[in-house]
Amino acid sequence: MSDARACVHVRIRGRVQGVWFRAWTVEQAQGLGLDGWVRNRADGSVEAVFSGPEDQVESMIAACHDGPLLAAVDEVVSEPAEETDAGEGGFHQLPTL
Repeated sequence: MSDARACVHVRIRGRVQGVWFRAWTVEQAQGLGLDGWVRNRADGSVEAVFSGPEDQVESMIAACHDGPLLAAVDEVVSEPAEETDAGEGGFHQLPTL
């Protein structure tokens, strides 16, 4: 296991709202011990920041390609982010932006 840490900003597009995606993301990210947040966007996408051990962050990004059972993910785009973008610690659901 590597000590390297990663922080990424992720945008998920497809049928990802109204299918329990945010709650599923919180559950998955907390299970991986990640910090950050997830929220719906007004354009119909879901946005998240994942911060933590690099291998756990990569696992979370990979999981987002499938999402919860009712989701139909078309695209997952990730880019590096700053650790400070993840917030105060823990993983949380934020209001829609």
